[in-house]
Amino acid sequence: MGFDWSAAAGTLEVTTALERLDLLADPVADVVRALGDDRVGVTEIDPELADTAAFCEEYGSPLERSANCVVVAGKRSGEVRYAACVVLATTRADVNGVVKRRLDVRKASFAPMDEAVSLTGMEHGGITPFGLPDTWPILIDPRVAEAGAVVVGSGLRRSKIITPADVLTERPGAELIEDLAR
Repeated sequence: MGFDWSAAAGTLEVTTALERLDLLADPVADVVRALGDDRVGVTEIDPELADTAAFCEEYGSPLERSANCVVVAGKRSGEVRYAACVVLATTRADVNGVVKRRLDVRKASFAPMDEAVSLTGMEHGGITPFGLPDTWPILIDPRVAEAGAVVVGSGLRRSKIITPADVLTERPGAELIEDLAR
């Protein structure tokens, strides 16, 4: 095994995602396969417990090791600009401050659920920094990078990825953004 997932896993058994690509949404599996990094782990969960608070409570995974990935949209000159924001579950993304300025839009807001699901090919409640459209920046709060092992979505509600934070910060399009979360 290439990585100790236990700090984030709680009571869950984790295996390398390369061995369980069936637990990942198709675009996520494509990225994980291409990465070939056995430190990226995956675990199956009850899909009814995919939302962060319920997941952490049921499986004993620390909230401060759980990173939420939200899709944000804003318009400029009729063009919709998207970004993925990755923040710890103990914080909230500063959508109408930091994200709005980074996207250079008048107003930014969470993308409508149907739109986020359609554009990512992932399920609501499972959106992850892996497998997003190449043109989107992945904005990451520095606290995520400092967390060590973090839990993120798998693209599906029935599983979670547990990964070293550096795998996220090294994704193409990833940017560490100071004050992204409050």
